[in-house]
Amino acid sequence: MNSKYTPLFEPFTFSNGIKLDNRIVMAPMTNFSSNPDGTVSDQEVEYYVRRSKGVGMVITACTYVTANGKGFPGQFAGNSDDMIPSLRRLATAIKETGAKAVLQIFHGGRLCPPELVPNGDVVSASAVPAERGAAPAGQPVPRELSDGEIESIIRDFGETTRRAIESGFDGVEIHGANGYLIQQFFSPHSNRREDRWGGSLEKRLAFPLAVVDEVKRIVQTYAKDPFIVGYRFSPEEPETPGITMADTLKLVDALADKHLDYLHVSLTDFWSTPRRGVEDKRPRIELIKEQAGDRVPVIGVGSIYTADDALKALQTGIPLIALGRGLIIEPDWVEKVKQGRESEIATKLNKNDQKRLVIPDPLWQAIISTPGWFPGIE
Repeated sequence: MNSKYTPLFEPFTFSNGIKLDNRIVMAPMTNFSSNPDGTVSDQEVEYYVRRSKGVGMVITACTYVTANGKGFPGQFAGNSDDMIPSLRRLATAIKETGAKAVLQIFHGGRLCPPELVPNGDVVSASAVPAERGAAPAGQPVPRELSDGEIESIIRDFGETTRRAIESGFDGVEIHGANGYLIQQFFSPHSNRREDRWGGSLEKRLAFPLAVVDEVKRIVQTYAKDPFIVGYRFSPEEPETPGITMADTLKLVDALADKHLDYLHVSLTDFWSTPRRGVEDKRPRIELIKEQAGDRVPVIGVGSIYTADDALKALQTGIPLIALGRGLIIEPDWVEKVKQGRESEIATKLNKNDQKRLVIPDPLWQAIISTPGWFPGIE
């Protein structure tokens, strides 16, 4: 190995004592490839095994915690105990490669397609449709959740955490990013409530923090060994009103006080800068790390393809670097850097590579039908 990349391979130990072999994490990426009954498919397992070897930790695609939270076709389920054997199969397959396995837990809220949820009942913090990601007919107007339903969904996040523990996962990541339900409660765009769950910024924080508290309570109750709890968030929204960088720094502050094992920033570009809310023009990731301080480690992500990209990101002081598209394009990324073959890392996708890269059919179709998503596919 080229000695300059040694920092990427230093072990990392979470505050709970769980140790990662290196600083590289597989980012959570939807693959649309589960079985119709919500169980993990053979193709999915093969896809994860192909990419897990060498990385310190794998964060899975998101699993829905309740039936009305299903956000994608081909999304695997975590909403009932019947799914524990399926979840266990995935956890076991990842862990057998030597990586830690973290299950991302999620509710799609107003971004759930009506045809995927019972009775087409799409729910959110308030009856405000999404402005983006819309079909030609527009996004459905969601139904505002009642206080009792909100409490129930919080418990559902806890129950899916218990299933993750029973399935042998090493941790869970709470999906508070990408415009889904937890973010919808924090956002002034989607949350227009005037009760204990909305209004002021502090009240818009109530649901995300309640989910964190419930997940941590379940871990304390059921986990016999150390268990990772992370939280993923998106720093800003383009909508007006919407989450600003200033709002996010308050979210980071509140989350850092919760003794989480990590915060994971959802970014397309690691080096992106704030859109609004602060005058500081430094990259968002630096502002977030500064706000988190020594209280909680931060995982950075976004358009990191080469070993030099990862090293430059690590040099900001961010302790863990997640690769998403990079690991789909180059499943042997870690092995190649270890072997001094970093110049051989593929950074573009070839249209003939599906079989060699073990990419499931539904994910492959999504990639080739979305120009610009992956480098090389035009």
